[in-house]
Formats: sequence, C-alpha cells, structure tokens
Amino acid sequence: MTAAKDMTQIRTPGLLQRFARATIRTAVTLIVIAAALFAVKTGSDELTRRADAAPAPAPAPLMPVETTPITLAPGYDITRSFVGQVEPRRTTSISFELSGRLNDIIVDEGDTVAAGQHVATLDTQLLDADRARLQASQTALEAQLRFAEQTVERQSQLSDQGFASQAARDEALSRADELRARIAEVEAALLTNSIQTEKSQIHAPFAGRVTERRVDGGESIAPGQALIDIVEDGRPQLRIGVPLDLSADDLTTATVDIGGTEYQAELLTLRPDVDPATRTRTALFEVATDDNLAFGQTARVLLSDTIETPGLWVPVTTLKEGLRGQWTLLAVDTDDTVRSLTVQVLHSQRDRVFVAGAFPQDIRLITTGPQRVTVGQTVDPQPATGS
Repeated sequence: MTAAKDMTQIRTPGLLQRFARATIRTAVTLIVIAAALFAVKTGSDELTRRADAAPAPAPAPLMPVETTPITLAPGYDITRSFVGQVEPRRTTSISFELSGRLNDIIVDEGDTVAAGQHVATLDTQLLDADRARLQASQTALEAQLRFAEQTVERQSQLSDQGFASQAARDEALSRADELRARIAEVEAALLTNSIQTEKSQIHAPFAGRVTERRVDGGESIAPGQALIDIVEDGRPQLRIGVPLDLSADDLTTATVDIGGTEYQAELLTLRPDVDPATRTRTALFEVATDDNLAFGQTARVLLSDTIETPGLWVPVTTLKEGLRGQWTLLAVDTDDTVRSLTVQVLHSQRDRVFVAGAFPQDIRLITTGPQRVTVGQTVDPQPATGS
C-alpha cells in the first residue's frame, strides 16, 4: 500500500507540468496571432488612409468612332451583263468561178482594199488563143456573107429578066441566112470568151481589209476555191445572245464594254429565232465609235434595271456575321451607346452592299472600325470623313 501511494504521488506532479506547458504554448500562439492581426489591421488602415489622401485618376477617354446618319434609298439599280463578240458587218471569201492556173495575186494579209480593186488574175493564154480563133472565123464568115449577098442580088436580077430560076434565087438567100446565123454563133462565142476573160480577174466586192491569204500564186485553182478573206471596214457590229424575256424596246440603246472601255450601241435587229444551243435570241448592235476594234473580241452588253425596295447602301467592311448566318451592323443610339442591327443583304456591288432592315430614328451607323467596339459600349461619335 505504501509503495503504491508513493508511485501515485510521483505521477501527479508530471501531468501537471505537461498541462502547464501546453497552456503556456497556446497562450503564446494566441498572443502572436493577435499581434499579427493587429499589424495587418494597422497596415490596411494606413494604406486606406494613404489611398484616400491620393487624388483620384482621371477617367479613361471614350473610344472615338466615325458615324454617319442613316438615310434610306427607295431602291437600287442592278446591271445585267450579256456576252457576245465584235464582228464586221460583212465578210467574204473570194474565189474564181472558173478553173485555171493562178497567174498573180497582188494583196497580202492585212492590206486595205478599195471596192472594185483588182486583187487576183488567172492565166488567160488559152482564152486569148480561142478569142483569136473566133475572130478569124468571124472574119471568114463575114467575107462569105458578103459574097452570098452579092449572089442573092445577081440571082434576083437574073430571075426578074427570066434568065434564072426561082430555086437558084432561094438557094442564094438560104446560103446568106446560114452565114448570118454562123456569124451570130461566133459572136456569142466571142461574148462567152469575153465574159470568161473578165471572170479571170477578181475585184474586191467592198472596201475592207484582207484577213487571210490562202494561196501564193502559180497554183492550179478549182472553181470556188477560196483565195483570200476580206472583212468590211467601218463601224463594227456586235452579236450578243440575250434572254427571251427581253424585247427590242429593252435593247434600243445599250452600253457595251469592250476591252474595259464602254461605248454606246444601237440595236440593229433582234432575230425572231432561238439559238438551240444557248436558248437565247441573237441581237445585233452597231457600236458608235471609230476606234479600231479587233474582230472576234469579247464584248458585254450592260443593261440597268431598278429594283424598288427601301434599303441602305453600306460599305462591305461594316457588315458583321451574326447568329444563324444573319448579318448585323453596329450603330450608335442617342445615348452614344453601341447597338446591333440585324439586316438582310439584297445586292452587292464591288465594295458596298444594299441592305434592308428595321432602322430606328436618330440612329447613326458606325462606318469605320466596327471591330474595335462592342455592343453596349459607350463611345465618342465623330462625323465620318466626307459626310
């Protein structure tokens, strides 16, 4: 018993010591935390005091944007374009009606020829020889005819005196008639020879220029064989295919674009038939110009048409793509706040588009730099340059 009591007395002071040490550590920790909180509070108050004592910074300036008032247009013009080509009024391939050896061709590609100008000749030696033969035959027959006429005259006198029969007189008359017929036949042959000689030369049917020379001279030519091609000089014409919904009244006058230059053109004719390949009608125009246009050059007829629907012309750069493929514009309201307007694009033309939509009154369109601002932002509107 005595030993157990002594052990209890020994353990009791150890527990008390440990409890006292834990209490002291806790107190010290709380004191440190309190001191730290006090220091933080004191520093925060000092910073607040200093901040309140410093002057407030100036507000940031508003974003300047160029704007223009919205003015609706009653509609817009569209230009329809139809493609064709420049061609001469007349073109021809020159050839001989007769066969023979080509003796000479005196024009070359690119040469200018006048109406009726001699351009080529066939060899006429055989025709010349035949003409000489016919002329000799004609001379001989005319000599025989003179003798026959003298015979008729003598037979008539003898018959009147009763020294010759009527049969002899009739025979002399028949011989004279035969010679006259043979002379007429020779004269017809000479006329044929003259025509053939004339057709052995080719003359330009109209004033123009030589576009192609197919022979060089010395060849044997068949009838109808093309020698040279000639196109008529002067104002060219345009051959344009136009849709069936256009009438001659729509095409009376038109603007044509040839090689980037615009000319005025007048309708010559609108053919009544439809081209089976293109399903269009052919319109022929005369170009009012003296410029040296190249035949075969591409030409475009430009026709203007007005679409009457209210809308607004805006630069392409002002459009922004919205939800579900819609297009929007940014505008500034009366409070200088950016707003979004949903629009419908009706027509585009180079760097601008024609749009329709609901446009509130007193709203101004942002014309430049819409990507720099956002909806709901307050901005500083400035008049657009040139407005």
